[in-house]
Amino acid sequence: VSMDKTIMKRLFEEAGLPTVPWQWYLRSRWEKDQDQVLEAVEETVGYPCFVKPANLGSSVGISRADSREALRSALTLAAEYDRKLLVEKAVARAREIEVSVLGNDEPQASLPGEIRPGSDFYDYEAKYLKNTSELIIPARLGDGQTEAVQRLAIAAFQAVDCCGMARVDFFIDGNGKPLVNEINTIPGFTRISMYPKLWEASGLSFRELLDELIALALERHEEKGRIKTGR
Repeated sequence: VSMDKTIMKRLFEEAGLPTVPWQWYLRSRWEKDQDQVLEAVEETVGYPCFVKPANLGSSVGISRADSREALRSALTLAAEYDRKLLVEKAVARAREIEVSVLGNDEPQASLPGEIRPGSDFYDYEAKYLKNTSELIIPARLGDGQTEAVQRLAIAAFQAVDCCGMARVDFFIDGNGKPLVNEINTIPGFTRISMYPKLWEASGLSFRELLDELIALALERHEEKGRIKTGR
């Protein structure tokens, strides 16, 4: 369910997790009545905002819009990649925080890390092509903030009934409030990726992390084997 950001966000809201204001629209509605969609976005989300394909990753097809014309272009671009278009309110002076989660029924959260993008936002080029973004591990958070994002990361993991591993991404707004952005259920897993680096900073080596993931997979497999099926 986390591959579809609209379903993911609905589950987050049902679980009472704090998120940014958002709306979504079908591509067919956008193509049928663009002015109506633009007015709806302006009334419910406002500017500045981000537009995303609902079922894509790596920041492909994402744009920031600060005006109606920019919003029109952003929705048109996102529609090239998906039939569902997601619009999210931009968070002023936001810090981007990530937390790794590991476990099945009793998940644990790593120390949080912070990404400082080398671009206006953490887009595809900033992630994969430019070496200008800064990773800060552990993130320099205030009193109680580390525990808050760890608690919310576990809650997000459980809200979508995740198992094994996931990375939960946050914004922290200008008032210090953490907002759940999304959960990545197949996070990058190279030695330089944030997921294993956060666990390494939390005291779990790459080799130990692999051992734990294998153990969790075997545990999950054994549990599924207990399920009776009809004949």
